[in-house]
Amino acid sequence: MPDVMSSSRLIGVGVGPGDPELVTVKGVRALQGADVVVVPVMDTGERGRAEATVLHYVPEDKVVRVVFALNERSDRQRREDAWDAAGTRVAELLREHSVVAFATIGDPNVYSTFTYLAQTIGEVVPGTLVETVPGITAMQDLAARSGAVLTEGTEPLTLVPVTAGAAVLKDALAGPGTVVAYKFGRQAAEVAEALRETGRIGDAVWGAALGLPEESIRPADELDGAPLPYLSTLIAPARRDGGRGGKL
Repeated sequence: MPDVMSSSRLIGVGVGPGDPELVTVKGVRALQGADVVVVPVMDTGERGRAEATVLHYVPEDKVVRVVFALNERSDRQRREDAWDAAGTRVAELLREHSVVAFATIGDPNVYSTFTYLAQTIGEVVPGTLVETVPGITAMQDLAARSGAVLTEGTEPLTLVPVTAGAAVLKDALAGPGTVVAYKFGRQAAEVAEALRETGRIGDAVWGAALGLPEESIRPADELDGAPLPYLSTLIAPARRDGGRGGKL
């Protein structure tokens, strides 16, 4: 049964890929203005990247950890149970507080945990006002740190989560424009093979832990096929041979 109509606000705040300096001014204001800030953690309870970023701007006693099955892909029932439990916990917070912020790495509207939470809250606590504050994405940060240009002129940009399968990435690489790949750590060997088969490995760049002390950014052709961190990002720039402004 849904709760009574709520007058609370749930704000999904994108806190970027890890560098606390990449949280927007609006994002910081949303975090500091909220009554509580929810951060997603895996069932291990280890401090996640979103929480580490948030703690640069709000005191620890304002942060509430909520367990999400962030890495559960094989056991659907376990994943659904975890989502239900997480939704219930956030619903409790919304009954107790006027403004609840939910911090998510990257942007809350790009492959974010917040999307599913907002849907759940809409069903469980109708009347809750849901808002989002955009955040800088990993592909933007990797482009800035590596010097890769994401788009020029009329080029398209394709973003592929490799959890959908390496074949989806290969199809994108065979097309025009720049291709960005997310979530491919366990399939690093397949990604490298797809880059080579499509002739796109030469200019491609890989990055992980962007903005953190353990940051790693390397040309894709240096990867040896060993598994990479789950939150790895790859940019395969468009083929550009028309000189300056050739894609206008």
